[in-house]
Amino acid sequence: MPTAVLAYVLAVDLLAASAVGVSIRLVGIDSADLVRLAILAVGSAVHVEAARGIERLREVGAEGVPYTNLKGMWTFAGALLLPPPLAVVLIMSTYVHSWFRLRRVPPYRWIFSAATIVLATSAAALVLFALSPAGYPGYPSGPLGLVAIALAGLTYWFVNYALVVGAIMLSSPTTPAGQALGRLSDQLIVAGSLGLGVAIAALLIHEPWSVTVLLLTVLGLHRALLVGQFQTAAQKDPKTGLANAAFWFEMANKEFDRAKRTGSSLGVLYVDLDHFKAVNDTHGHRAGDEALKAVADALGDDVRTDDLVGRLGGEEFAILLPATSPAETKQTAERIRHRVSGLTITVTGLTGPVQLEHLTCSIGIASYPENGTTMDALMLAADTATYAAKDAGRDQVVAAPMPDTPS
Repeated sequence: MPTAVLAYVLAVDLLAASAVGVSIRLVGIDSADLVRLAILAVGSAVHVEAARGIERLREVGAEGVPYTNLKGMWTFAGALLLPPPLAVVLIMSTYVHSWFRLRRVPPYRWIFSAATIVLATSAAALVLFALSPAGYPGYPSGPLGLVAIALAGLTYWFVNYALVVGAIMLSSPTTPAGQALGRLSDQLIVAGSLGLGVAIAALLIHEPWSVTVLLLTVLGLHRALLVGQFQTAAQKDPKTGLANAAFWFEMANKEFDRAKRTGSSLGVLYVDLDHFKAVNDTHGHRAGDEALKAVADALGDDVRTDDLVGRLGGEEFAILLPATSPAETKQTAERIRHRVSGLTITVTGLTGPVQLEHLTCSIGIASYPENGTTMDALMLAADTATYAAKDAGRDQVVAAPMPDTPS
């Protein structure tokens, strides 16, 4: 583990331990608190057991990004209702059980994850105590109580999220910021889990046995989370983050059908990097992967939001341009060719950082309806034009020939 990452992890762990020590004397503990702790701990354990298979798959699939789960519904309910020492006991019981029953990550990662939740819970408790000292721990009532709960939830989320993102960016400096930050939809899942935590807290105050009803809702949510995660994985190329070949062709065919229905034009670019094998052979496959990612980012930045960029495989990319004339398609291709040739990419070579310059690409273009009346015909025309660009010396754009017009 790099020194900076080790120092960061240890600092978070020590800060969490300090927070526990400071909070011990914040409020007293009575028998009702122990009953609520028992209910929350049992509920969390049942939840983990019932969703074990689903959650194990989700955690493996979330490597390298903030991992979102629904354990926060139990720990945030504990932050609302339990004295800080008991809230920490709940966190530890939940995470120990999860570690044994889900995925046994290295101990330092498990301790760090638990520490971030301890700090998030401690920060939320401070907000609740500051805004509603007479009612803490407990469920704040009325409009001001709702404000206190909302601010506590926001604090809980921010502290945990910031600490996790910091660890990801320190341990993997080359990870793109967008990947390290995760998707907005993932943070909405966290918000949903905190909302469920509020519901659990309210039920524990008024109808404790009704908490069991929420477990069915949670398991249904888990199924939805797994489907969404697998759907994203099935659509994206893992090396570049672009649409993969299967998803690109699926969307391209839909866009092609729309163009036929509406009588609009459509352009296709087939982009093939020149002599890219030499990058892998000279600098290694990691350097090649990093170069592919940089080129993919450049392609994505140089098209419109409704254009579709995909990686077909190897060093080949495809770009679909809806509602684009042949002349506009060629202009876009030339712009992309110049953009790629102007890139300076720092990659990790076999002996250290290396700068790649003067990458070039050959681009074949085809247009609907001029070059084909099916998507397959259009792609064949663009592919053939790419070979023509290669044969003509590379680093150029070649358009598929237009059909002869009758005189």
